[in-house]
Amino acid sequence: MASFPLSVIRSTFRVADHLAPVLAGRAAFELFCRTPDPTRLNDKERRAIAQASAFMEEARHHRLPIRSGHVVAHDFRPPQGTPFRRTVLVLHGWRSRTEHMAALVDALRRAGSRVVALDLPGHGASSGRRLTMANAVEAASAAGDWFGPFAAVVGHSFGGAVAVNAVTGSIPRFAPVTTDRLVLISAPNSMPAYFADFGRMLSLGPRAQTALFDHVERIAGRPLERFVGASQLAEVEVPTLVIHAPDDKEVSAEDAKAYAAAGRHVRLVWAPGLGHRRIVAGPGVLAELAGFVAGETDVCAVH
Repeated sequence: MASFPLSVIRSTFRVADHLAPVLAGRAAFELFCRTPDPTRLNDKERRAIAQASAFMEEARHHRLPIRSGHVVAHDFRPPQGTPFRRTVLVLHGWRSRTEHMAALVDALRRAGSRVVALDLPGHGASSGRRLTMANAVEAASAAGDWFGPFAAVVGHSFGGAVAVNAVTGSIPRFAPVTTDRLVLISAPNSMPAYFADFGRMLSLGPRAQTALFDHVERIAGRPLERFVGASQLAEVEVPTLVIHAPDDKEVSAEDAKAYAAAGRHVRLVWAPGLGHRRIVAGPGVLAELAGFVAGETDVCAVH
């Protein structure tokens, strides 16, 4: 059963679909893009940030300007005595931040990578309370201008979708991010499906749902149906590793299969039992990731 606030929101949108569908679509988009208040953390989030605080102090922190404010890039260097071999960009998911990616970042830097971990707009140390595909790609493009080209771009969850869109240049006004390799961990494949599910959750009627899609198109600069990751990946043959848990309850394993079908430049590795969030710290996942980023793994076999 829906919570009381969600019930009220659904009722409001049902009425708005009849009276002002265009406004309802825009309001739904703004609700979708709104990020959590960074000052209102739950106990689990506070513990994760506290546990990563010493690790975060090892990084250099850079404020990169974007149109809506700034994003913060955390610049981790390999440990002393470890040869520097490459630069890697890491992108977290929705309602996440660099601290939640600490195990992954540490594994990469210990393997000789300089790791630039970006807090996406409205998350972590970055400014704002709004995250869209457009401003996320802008942030990744800014990181590419400052730190690129990259040996690899690694994205978890929504950060994986951002990685695909940033590398393939899907937002016309931002330059594609240059990388030799791409890693997608628990990444959603279809933005149209994402927004359709969101519309159903809000009980949007057909006119408001159409208005929502139209508004996304105006923001992104191209039709929403163009934002299907597997199709984008098929057009840009960057060697890609897809890692996904069959038991992921937030992003379907079907999304991983769709990516894997994009071409022989994509390799799918399953990570059973790790769900959607624990996957970024799984020892086997980190070993697979480090080997792929270092160019030690073949990319033309699908698991």
